[in-house]
Amino acid sequence: MEPLTVARMPPRQGQVDRASVRGVEGKNSGVGTETSEDLLNGARVLVVEDEAAISMLLEDMLLDFGCEVVGPAARLSKALEMAESESFVVAILDVNVAGEPIYPVAEAIVRRGLPLVFSTGYGGAGIREPFRDRPVVQKPFSQQDLKRTLIAAIAAGG
Repeated sequence: MEPLTVARMPPRQGQVDRASVRGVEGKNSGVGTETSEDLLNGARVLVVEDEAAISMLLEDMLLDFGCEVVGPAARLSKALEMAESESFVVAILDVNVAGEPIYPVAEAIVRRGLPLVFSTGYGGAGIREPFRDRPVVQKPFSQQDLKRTLIAAIAAGG
């Protein structure tokens, strides 16, 4: 299976360009690899995904990164409850959860000032305003793509 690339969105005003954060391993980024990967070690990550196989794959990847998985939530109502009450540093949100758009959950996370990453098979073009500037991983994604995107999202903040 050929991994797909992460869709890059333009930065919001006043935020760091995710492309520059994405290159955290680069010489000019000012952040070393060890420091960037430390962002994931012990990080609590909310997972909202309705497909069991993808959810298990995400959990395995996150555990490999040293993260703690919150959830996963497979229904919008549960995801919304968790987004409002659970402690986490970043969320991975499937754009369509059991036929329902994820945007109420995304809005709750944004209200809390927390970063999020959208997961979709349709790419960044399918993301609604005002969320088009948020990072996206396109299914199927590689472990490295997910890691890079999570690090960039956490580093950029909510």
